[in-house]
Amino acid sequence: MRVLWTLLILLSVAASPSYAQDPVVADPAHYSVVFENDQVRVLRIQYGPNEEGAMHEHPAGVVVYLDDLNGEFTLPDGTVVSSQGKKGDVVWTEAGAHQPRNLTDAPFEVIQVELKPQANAGE
Repeated sequence: MRVLWTLLILLSVAASPSYAQDPVVADPAHYSVVFENDQVRVLRIQYGPNEEGAMHEHPAGVVVYLDDLNGEFTLPDGTVVSSQGKKGDVVWTEAGAHQPRNLTDAPFEVIQVELKPQANAGE
């Protein structure tokens, strides 16, 4: 019975939509790792004018806007959320999946600091 449950779980994961992906793997044209250790991963995110990215997810973290941004995020359920930021803004972001889109004729760049779960968080 344990083997059957394991197979069912693996099949359901394989059949589920692949929107819960690492952005660096799902969309390497826009996402690159610039620093990583056991506590954080820092991403450089660059979008050209009117570009749209792939669906992916991030853990909770902090975003630093290097340029003004006017965009939108499509969530896995199809909801579209507007996103704006000004150069120099620093904001907290909750964990979640989304597909970004730059709504302007200008490129933008942000730095995202993703927090990693701590092994000793409960101690």
